[in-house]
Amino acid sequence: MKLLQIITSRYLSGLALTLFANVSLAQKAEDSGYFIQQDSDIAINQSGPHKGGGETTGFPFFSDVPAMDLVFKKRILHPGSAIGYHEQHKDEIYYVISGAGELTMNGTTSEVGPGTAILTRPGNSHGLRQTGDEDLVIFIVYRK
Repeated sequence: MKLLQIITSRYLSGLALTLFANVSLAQKAEDSGYFIQQDSDIAINQSGPHKGGGETTGFPFFSDVPAMDLVFKKRILHPGSAIGYHEQHKDEIYYVISGAGELTMNGTTSEVGPGTAILTRPGNSHGLRQTGDEDLVIFIVYRK
């Protein structure tokens, strides 16, 4: 029993030091004018945006940073999910990291895959559907 108390005490002390160090590093980064985020800390499971359906995971990087006028997101479209067809009101960029998808732009469809960059300008309409067996992973960038 005594050994268990010693191990538990050392484990909790180490955990407290680790948590304190992480808070300290995060505060130091914020005070220095930069931010670091891990996608595992901000992942949100949600249905496909713009009534796309299916299950996706969104990662809204830096969404809580004050005076940030740029949106930078990672989105995973799991099998059977989509970003619904919608009209664009500002410049928006999609960049495909992995997987396969079908892009519909102004009624015309195209296959997209890793390394594909898509710029949608205001007044155009688009949607993106995951195809294939693996997740479709994209980055999305636009101004607020």
